[in-house]
Amino acid sequence: MIIRDATSADLPAITRIYSDSVQNGVASYELMTPDEAEMGRRMAALRDCFYPYLIAEDENGAVLGYAYASAFRTRPAYRWLVEDSIYLAPEARGQGVGLALLEALIGQCQTLGFRQMVAVIGGAHPASIAVHQKAGFVSAGMIAGSGHKFGLWLDTVFMQRPLGEGKATDPDPDSYPGTLFAG
Repeated sequence: MIIRDATSADLPAITRIYSDSVQNGVASYELMTPDEAEMGRRMAALRDCFYPYLIAEDENGAVLGYAYASAFRTRPAYRWLVEDSIYLAPEARGQGVGLALLEALIGQCQTLGFRQMVAVIGGAHPASIAVHQKAGFVSAGMIAGSGHKFGLWLDTVFMQRPLGEGKATDPDPDSYPGTLFAG
């Protein structure tokens, strides 16, 4: 397996993987699948702010999954905190692809200077919780009945882990990500 930066050439595979998640899973609370153009706009918005966006592919170049970091909230005080998102092709689940993507994402976010990462786990999905625990995340709470999909009320689990020095020291507001959302 190879983990690399995503490019616009990956959008068909990204859209296909996300579509499966929207249509068949609870990781996303979207009810209608965005088209490839919308997925491209979303990718561009993240890359314009220098957030990591990664692809896992097999030895034949088939995309197994993707992961990205994004703003948890866009208020300036949150700029040191990123939210991770991971989506896997159905055939790649349970094979360590999610953990490999998450560990690579954590590494890139630490290098960029982020201090905390949060996982917002739709449907309180046990496999996603387990992957995050393996990567050092701890429980940070739950919102019961926060989503309604497939005729079910779904809980959302929050997990968190520090990056780099975490909250032990003050960050440099003049460095990235201190410059995010500066007005």
